[in-house]
Amino acid sequence: MHPALIRYVRVVETVNYRTGRFAMYLLFVMMAILLWSSATKILKVPAIWTLELAQFTLVAYYLLGAPYSLQLGSNVRMDLLYARLSARSRAGWDVFTVFCLLFYLGVMLWGSVESTVYSFEVGERNPTAWRPYLWPLKLVICLAFVLMILQAIAHLIRDWAILRGIDLGPNPAASQHADAEVL
Repeated sequence: MHPALIRYVRVVETVNYRTGRFAMYLLFVMMAILLWSSATKILKVPAIWTLELAQFTLVAYYLLGAPYSLQLGSNVRMDLLYARLSARSRAGWDVFTVFCLLFYLGVMLWGSVESTVYSFEVGERNPTAWRPYLWPLKLVICLAFVLMILQAIAHLIRDWAILRGIDLGPNPAASQHADAEVL
């Protein structure tokens, strides 16, 4: 397999591994925001920004964690038949289905880029009392779709290598995930 493809897989998986690990901590950020919201309500000085910021944090947590989830293989799939297949047969099936995923992600990226550009151009704000700008959140959504597309392509390269009988070495997230399961 061409060294540039192997390098691509390693770089993308490293970036998505680190991004996914960062996204895991956004759950604690969201919890802190909601705790602050509860505290300000008890003190009778409610903060108008907490619910929306918690929602925005949840969107970032969910979408930035998606490429990491795909990398780990913890995405949802129909295991009724898939789990019974050999590793090579699963790789063949994944090579076929990744194109459906890439089409879907391409459409989602296209829509999110258009929405982000529009939001930035008109200074779109959420129609609430806090009125935050929406383009930063939409930019995170675009970034998440780009990372997901890059991870899907890395997944395709790994599966293609399996079909050709080539071992690309350990996946940084999968090896860490396996260590965590043992503990």
